[in-house]
This record gives sequence, C-alpha cells and structure tokens, in this order.
Amino acid sequence: MAITFSDLHTESGLKSLNDFLTGKSYISGDKLTKDDIKVYAAVLKNPGDSFPNVSQWYNCVSSHLASSFPGKAVGVSLGGKADPAQSAEAKSDDDDLDLFGDETEEDKKAAEEREAAKKSAKKKESGKSSVLMDVKPWDDETDMKKLEEAVRSVEMPGLLWGASKLVAVGYGIKKLQIMLTIVDDLVSVDTLIEEHLTVEPRNEYIQSCDIVAFNKI
Repeated sequence: MAITFSDLHTESGLKSLNDFLTGKSYISGDKLTKDDIKVYAAVLKNPGDSFPNVSQWYNCVSSHLASSFPGKAVGVSLGGKADPAQSAEAKSDDDDLDLFGDETEEDKKAAEEREAAKKSAKKKESGKSSVLMDVKPWDDETDMKKLEEAVRSVEMPGLLWGASKLVAVGYGIKKLQIMLTIVDDLVSVDTLIEEHLTVEPRNEYIQSCDIVAFNKI
C-alpha cells in the first residue's frame, strides 16, 4: 500500500511525517530502504527539536550512502507543490512524486554531493591553540582576586580558561599568569585583549595583557 506525504518543506508536511514516524524507525518496514531515500530527498534539512521523530530518522538516513541501503522499496508517493528553492526540473503538472522503481541518477548524484560535503566539512574543522597570557594590574593595591574574576568573566564560543597563578613582578606588585585554549577560527587573542579585557568595566583592574606563549594544539 502506497503512502503519500505532502509538502515536506513546510511545517504542516513535517508534522504529518513526524506523526507517521511515531514508534517507527523507518518509512517502510524495519530497515532502511529506498523509500527512506526518496522521503529524505524531499525534506530540505534536519528540522531539529521541533519534530524529534523526523530529526532522529533524518540523522539515521544521513549516516548512510544511498548505494548501501538494503531492501526493496515498498512504494511511497509524495504530494504537494515543489519548493521554490528546488530546481526547475522538480516542477511538473503532476505534483505527486512516485517512489516506485529504482534509484535515479539524480538520487545518486544528491547522495554523492552530501557525502562530499561531509568530507569537506571535516577537512575544514578549525584547529585549536594553547595560549599563556600575562595580565598586569595597575598597582600593588589592585585586588588580584577581582582581577582574575574579571578575566574569567569573559565568555565566548571557542574560549576556555585554564590554570592560573600569581607571579611577583616587584615593588609588591604581582601579575596574573593564566592559560587559555581557543578555537582558532572563533577567537582572536588580539580581539580578546583589545575589546574585552582592557576596556570597561574590566580595565578598572587590568592595566595591560601580554601573550607569553602561543602554541598550536
């Protein structure tokens, strides 16, 4: 018996699919089939927490190449108008997409492009660096505990503060020496110093910052 899903690029279409997948792992039967591939191609992206059943199913399908799917398609049809973002080839007078039959060249190409995108994303993963920084107070009357609290209060994606210690400079003055780990593409140490550490309100305690060591991890 054929199953029809409509407008899977809309919330109403995704809700229908989400309801259908309640208690199910796959579209047809108990294993991945070409029906899953066809429906997957019609869902433009992972909908996330809004439709948890669809999201879990989508992630499962994403982890496999189309050529590795076992089983024979039972048959599912998709109804509804094509999304404007889709290619002109997807538009036709018949809004139903017949899922009977073998995998098309377009399906194979789409699967290959998704796999290539995943490999490219892995290659582009940003590196990390370990930084040792000196943070200097204004004078010997500066509260070093509050100075460190001010430093560690800086929070941003890709920044992780580490161990620290106070180092004597002279004349009763101590500086804070602190480790930090950064994701290179997300955090610039210069920006961290100039736009966060040495400006109000933290410059009440911090006079200047110096990079002592900078190492790629």
